[in-house]
Amino acid sequence: MKKIFLATITLLAVTILFTSCAAKKSTVNNNIVSRGKFVGTWTLTAVTYDGLLPAAVQVVFNQGPAQSFVNSTWKLTNSGNGSYTLGDGSSQTIFWSVLNGDGMDTMFQFKKLFEGDKAQKVDDGYRLVIGSNDGSSMVLKTPVAVGDKTGYIVYSFSKK
Repeated sequence: MKKIFLATITLLAVTILFTSCAAKKSTVNNNIVSRGKFVGTWTLTAVTYDGLLPAAVQVVFNQGPAQSFVNSTWKLTNSGNGSYTLGDGSSQTIFWSVLNGDGMDTMFQFKKLFEGDKAQKVDDGYRLVIGSNDGSSMVLKTPVAVGDKTGYIVYSFSKK
């Protein structure tokens, strides 16, 4: 009985030793982004295209052409509530979050909320790949399937 107990304790100690020394698992892009870097007021300064023709996508976020979002203002609070306002004055309430997932790109995601909506009951939303975010500028990219490849609509933001 004493030998079994001693063998079990030894095996447990060796297991703890090996798991504590193992390399940490990382995401594909090694780009874990803090939610705090998104909080604040942002201006969408430019929309460009990577692997796409500009006319390939007519409507983004089920609202309008990508160029109509240039100079829009995005307000993102720490609670996940937010909004964006286009240059024409139209405004949209959103709920946003950052998705740091294993084996996939780190994503900025948001849901449009309309009067009476609760975020947890809204299933439809948008996910954008986080190209970069240093706290004062950020790049978000919408993936678009182009045949067997992926192109991107690239949104560049600066913090106000």
